[in-house]
Amino acid sequence: MNTSSVPTTLASEFKNKIDAHQARVAVIGLGYVGLPLALLYTEQKFPVTGFDIDSRKVATLTQGGSYIYRIPATEIQAARAQGFEATSDYSRLTAMDAIIICVPTPLNEYHEPDLSYITDTGKSIAPYLRAGQLVVLESTTYPGTTEEVLVPILEKGNPSGLKAARGGAASGKEFFVAFSPEREDPGNQTVARRDIPKVVGGLDPQASNLAAALYGAIFNRTVRVSSPAAAEMTKLLENIYRCVNIALVNELKLLSLRMGIDIWEVIEAASTKPFGFQPFYPGPGLGGHCIPVDPFYLSWKAKEWDFRTRFIELAGEINISMPYHVISSVAGALNQRKKALNGARVLVLGVAYKKDIDDLRESPALTIIELLQKEGAQVSYNDPYFPMVGKGRKYDLQMKCAPLENLGQYDCVLIVTDHSDYDFARIVQESQLVVDTRNATRGIQSPKIVRC
Repeated sequence: MNTSSVPTTLASEFKNKIDAHQARVAVIGLGYVGLPLALLYTEQKFPVTGFDIDSRKVATLTQGGSYIYRIPATEIQAARAQGFEATSDYSRLTAMDAIIICVPTPLNEYHEPDLSYITDTGKSIAPYLRAGQLVVLESTTYPGTTEEVLVPILEKGNPSGLKAARGGAASGKEFFVAFSPEREDPGNQTVARRDIPKVVGGLDPQASNLAAALYGAIFNRTVRVSSPAAAEMTKLLENIYRCVNIALVNELKLLSLRMGIDIWEVIEAASTKPFGFQPFYPGPGLGGHCIPVDPFYLSWKAKEWDFRTRFIELAGEINISMPYHVISSVAGALNQRKKALNGARVLVLGVAYKKDIDDLRESPALTIIELLQKEGAQVSYNDPYFPMVGKGRKYDLQMKCAPLENLGQYDCVLIVTDHSDYDFARIVQESQLVVDTRNATRGIQSPKIVRC
């Protein structure tokens, strides 16, 4: 018996298009998640159109260029030759078979979910929906967003009275909806994107089937869960797991510093245990779009159920506090040399949120620079991936990259991101003082080094 909310012909036609790699795929949001996804589909000969409200991104891609360091322009040019194109014209969504949403989901100034990118995108999509289309949300968010926020916007905003398929009687005026969390890991060179299993949760079984088929065409494995909410929670669990464990090791680092113990040595020794232990490493704070944000998404949503996620909130608080620990360490190191932080010349090494990538999202380096400036320090930075740092959602630095020379002019060189390009032995040799937040100077013995 057919329990689909959509006539079998529509679903089967869509499935046939996927199998033939003829399904027209729209990717909305051409950033660190959306652009690699669009390129994966293009590599598999799907007709792909990328959508973005940023006209500069659209123009760059149209000209065969790239704005993401790890994606060379030659890859964009190859995709263009295969038919990939970028546009900001949302009316073209009518011609698409699948619409995949990869837009940011940041926090607002009160550390509450900011779903404006999702809601704005939903309102832009709704007028151009047609029966039988598949809409997939990939943006990390709290459980319930797909069904409680996105679906009502899509249903209310389309002029044809279309409804999301929910497994009831077919009317021929339905579209499919699913959630599939992105699992991008910028800078990871060991796991190919297509080898990362893709979790999918549809609003009804037919949506799950089609989403699994669509992603199964470019990923080696898909993992189905029972609902969009289950898929949304899966993503949060993955990132909160990391957040909590990083908070744990950050707290242990603070204790070890007081006790005169090298936490890095401890982690290395503990890592020799062949079971029951996975190493996590301390640092100057969390960065990237997901790990610093996700705990607050879940804790905010939990309040709706009269539940407080105390353990998760504590982990978030510890990680947020780490840039302040860095400032205290710099001030203490300068003080030991009879210098004040106020007026000191400080060079911050690395502003990306982790090594060897061109990604500033939620980078602790930005917070550290602002805190140093508030304390009266004269701050410069060096990062091979950023010739300048301008204005973002939470910062307005307007700084140019300082050359990595004449290091003796700085009262302190602060290692925040341990890019592979840096010659740390030379940096230590030429600097007056080096404060190391990443254990980048391991193996180097010098009284100039303060590890924090």
